[in-house]
Amino acid sequence: MTAADRSHSTRPAGYRRFNRRAAGAAAAIAVVGVLAVGAALMLMRAAQGQSLVADLSSHLIRVSADFTGAEVVLFGAVDSPGDVAVVVQGPPQDVVVRRKERTLGVWMNTQSMAFDDVPSFYLFASNRPLEDIADRPVLERHGVGLDHLRLRPADAELEGSLQHTVFRRALIRNKQTAGIYSRAPQHVAFLGEQLFRTTVSFPANVPTGIYQINVLLFQDGEVVSAQTTPLAVNKVGFGNLVFAFSRQHAAAYGLAAIVVAVFAGWSAGMVFRRR
Repeated sequence: MTAADRSHSTRPAGYRRFNRRAAGAAAAIAVVGVLAVGAALMLMRAAQGQSLVADLSSHLIRVSADFTGAEVVLFGAVDSPGDVAVVVQGPPQDVVVRRKERTLGVWMNTQSMAFDDVPSFYLFASNRPLEDIADRPVLERHGVGLDHLRLRPADAELEGSLQHTVFRRALIRNKQTAGIYSRAPQHVAFLGEQLFRTTVSFPANVPTGIYQINVLLFQDGEVVSAQTTPLAVNKVGFGNLVFAFSRQHAAAYGLAAIVVAVFAGWSAGMVFRRR
């Protein structure tokens, strides 16, 4: 083996030792960070007399042109053993669900149902299965889990009917297909008996607005403490300027879009004509 070969074969070992040291240092920093956060939350809880304290790693998600999604860490502490559930809801919006049927060989909208104040985004997490935490009435009261989320039809007389059930399922299915309603609960991990954390993931098509993140502490099947934390999802950059202009000056935005389209078509025609 030449000196060059020996030198080449020893470098990866050095890199591996460096990587192990770096990984160990990162793990140590993470542990210290969690302990520091836990200690701070416990001091806050003691000062405020609260049995549950929670916070986010960030209270703002910036949506730019190259946005591909984001993750936010929720962490907190409790003063006594219990179960923790987290519900993330986007700004409410009115939604119309339509049902298509094949008529004379053509798919047509035959039925529809309007819903009021539907969360534009919905995700929930818990440290145990919901059925092991509380009974259905308690979960429905706090909207924990898709099966317990109240989606009200605009026509109050239809609530609870078979038609409402069918369109409600279709609404949830459409939201899940779009990736803005969770298909399964996320996991809340306890670090010991008092500290907990979970990661909230947002897709690239996350709706903008103010989100409400509700953290609930359950004991003996009942909610004994709760905390709501806001999260802002805002557009930034040129896309935000265009979006704001389209909302505030709809007529001018429409006219500008027509002018740009006409100019683009004329330009393309001139280019192809020269060729």
